Amino acid sequence: MTAADALLGPGDVRELAAALGVRPTKQRGQNFVIDANTVRRIVRAAGVGPDDTVVEIGPGLGSLTLALLAEAGSVTAVEIDDVLAAALPATVAARLPERADRFRLVHADALRVTELPGPAPQSLVANLPYNVAVPVLLHMLASFPSLERGLVMVQSEVADRLAAGPGSKVYGVPSVKTAWYARARRAGAIGRSVFWPAPNVDSGLVALERREPPATSASRAEVFAVVDAAFAQRRKTLRSALAGWAGSAAAAEEACRAAGVPATARGEALTVEDFARLAEHRPR
Repeated sequence: MTAADALLGPGDVRELAAALGVRPTKQRGQNFVIDANTVRRIVRAAGVGPDDTVVEIGPGLGSLTLALLAEAGSVTAVEIDDVLAAALPATVAARLPERADRFRLVHADALRVTELPGPAPQSLVANLPYNVAVPVLLHMLASFPSLERGLVMVQSEVADRLAAGPGSKVYGVPSVKTAWYARARRAGAIGRSVFWPAPNVDSGLVALERREPPATSASRAEVFAVVDAAFAQRRKTLRSALAGWAGSAAAAEEACRAAGVPATARGEALTVEDFARLAEHRPR
């Protein structure tokens, strides 16, 4: 079987699911990719090559896994579902036997994974479940500093938020926290018909390139605390929105002044560097 033949088509996905007694659940955001061209496109967009160690989150029945394995040096897949985790190594061995030794399966909740077997991953490529996409992405970026880049498929609306810059209507907590770790950009759109079952929303690709976090004396937790506070009431000015964080509206205004940020601005106007300076000037 060639690498192209190894990829899963609609019939393969349904046969595998039926054999395993798997019915995709909304609870786990399971929408399996059934289009080989789509997974090839994702792997191309991710720039995966033979020297790359890739980590994949939520491999499901293995559609994207097989496409990654055909190109990457090695692939480690993290799967929470008991049945899917048990079946995936056999699928890999049957369809890409010559590369099965380059595949590792970690049966775990991605939100709890803090170490992976084998070489440290350089690339994250995943079709992330809609309900946990942002927490999983942020957890992986925080837990694996070796990740230099990534390409994730998420709900289109989430993709917009991850890639948004200051001043955008959809710029918010996910945008700023992602920017702490990486530069994010939209890398394409994915239609509903390539999934089974077809979701009620469109999907988007987000490309990520690791960057150094802002130079600051504040910890990441301190910076993220002011980000959360600023967007908890996003229509309010920083003077009002940060009153609880600073201790009072007057203290929030003083922190803004010290950080060189207008107290009359809203959180959506600030860069991650602005938030870092605010965190440095939180009243003690």
